[in-house]
Amino acid sequence: MTAMRQVFIRPPEESLQDALGQQPHQAPIDIALARSQHRLLAAGLAAAGCAVHQLPAAAGHPDACFVQDIALLLPGLALLARPAEPSRQAEVALFRPFLPPELAVTAIEAPATLEWGDVLRLGDTFYVGLSARSNEAGASQLAAAVQPLGLAVELLPVPRGLHLLSGLNSLGPAPAGDDRPVVVAWPDYAGLPLLAGCHVIVVPPEEAPAANCLALGDTVLVPAGYPRTAAQIWQRGFRVLSLPLSEFAKADGGVTCLCVLG
Repeated sequence: MTAMRQVFIRPPEESLQDALGQQPHQAPIDIALARSQHRLLAAGLAAAGCAVHQLPAAAGHPDACFVQDIALLLPGLALLARPAEPSRQAEVALFRPFLPPELAVTAIEAPATLEWGDVLRLGDTFYVGLSARSNEAGASQLAAAVQPLGLAVELLPVPRGLHLLSGLNSLGPAPAGDDRPVVVAWPDYAGLPLLAGCHVIVVPPEEAPAANCLALGDTVLVPAGYPRTAAQIWQRGFRVLSLPLSEFAKADGGVTCLCVLG
């Protein structure tokens, strides 16, 4: 029997209204709606077969619901980020007590910055996006941590968007396809040599937020409102769950941002 996938999430609280990444002149974040959307996310994760661990809300930490940036969990190893924004750096200590106790822990240290929203895994390679949030020193520390596990690190520029995973995500092999991974990508990334061995779903520019989607086995969680991308994922044989995430999108967040996978 296959063990259930463990997923850690943290609900938003009132300070989400002050989250980073908001654009001028947009509608303010509706906290009540964000909480409802987060509950739907938890239900969607459970429907995908995950064991969902709800962390307590973090009062006074506007971006703490975007837990993915803070921790990466690998077999035997937990890697803790060092966020670039000073307002987010205290989130690392908030997450540490909830790490599975059997994991060794390595933390990215100054002057490095690294947020896991900038890290894409394809096979045995982690691709680190160089963005305003993650730098080469962070990638070097990640390489040193994962090299004993037989994993490699390579660098990628992030031409636009908050993080690499804003526009590029791997879904793994299609349920009824061959062993090549299916990748969802913005046009900016679609021609990268590293994707030559993948099936690439190119996200239309008008559906750009749909690239931030989360694969859990044969189920993919996709932000609601982007039917063309959802249809392409479904045509590859995946089950698609569309989730309303409008309030998190106002802070440049998507479904991957809200989850730490164990």
